[in-house]
Amino acid sequence: MTCAAIQWLPASAGIGRQLAERLGVPGHEIALHRFPDGELRVTVGSAAPTAIICCSLNEPNEKLIALLFAAEALRRGGATRLVLAAPYLAYMRQDAAFHSGEAISQRAIGDFFVNTFDRVITMEAHLHRAATLDDVFRGIEADNLNATSVLEPALRADALDPATLIVGPDAESRPWVSDLAGRLGLAHAVGEKIRRGDRSVQIVFSDPAPFLHRPVLVIDDIVSSGSTLIACAEALASSGASSIDAVVIHALFPPELLNEFGRAGIRSLRSTSSVPHPTNAIALDYIFADALRREVIGTSIAENRL
Repeated sequence: MTCAAIQWLPASAGIGRQLAERLGVPGHEIALHRFPDGELRVTVGSAAPTAIICCSLNEPNEKLIALLFAAEALRRGGATRLVLAAPYLAYMRQDAAFHSGEAISQRAIGDFFVNTFDRVITMEAHLHRAATLDDVFRGIEADNLNATSVLEPALRADALDPATLIVGPDAESRPWVSDLAGRLGLAHAVGEKIRRGDRSVQIVFSDPAPFLHRPVLVIDDIVSSGSTLIACAEALASSGASSIDAVVIHALFPPELLNEFGRAGIRSLRSTSSVPHPTNAIALDYIFADALRREVIGTSIAENRL
């Protein structure tokens, strides 16, 4: 009997198959059937003792129900360890109740995963007041992979102009923008975000002088409405940047927004494969495979001892 296997929801078929191939374990696509009233029927493959489910949680609501049902079927089928590999993890931004009656989605999803899985692996979770994923998923293993390890080799391959300035749109981006710039031997700058609503922001740079006649590479973790990236590009263009390119970790925006990005001055935009998107250019399967390898090696050793 195989001691570890990977299953994936249909929307994550690409990275799911890649992980199964890299790790050399069986893979299976979880089947979803929608009844006329909207309910789901979920059918998993054969359950291995260590069951790894791959599912990126963009457009998360139906996927969360599917994960709940898949976990039930796998546990009942004999899985004793469930691992969730979620390249993008939803519902992390609401970590406090800002108005009376608001649900704290991060807490609710944290409890759900703690009660369902033994380990959660994601990349660059959108955390604010929580210092680490351990604060969200108390009692189980949680890994928040650093995107720098995949962005650095991709950008080195570009042979960037030494004058390139790495830019983060807001204070939240400072730690990994400065880390990435340091690894590449480039200067960096971080803007100040003034938010006026979900789709209305302004990006301000205290000193626009460093951008004059220099190529700029904007790095952002999540782009959904595109307002922050557009505001950042407009601020950089008005500061005299010679060119503006962008790399996004989680591309949640509709592809139609690419035209707006172009009008704002962005010459090119690439994203990681955390969410399937036309801009995907930086693969994540190998870093997730590295994080999952001990699940496979550990079970293989146990199997050989039997």
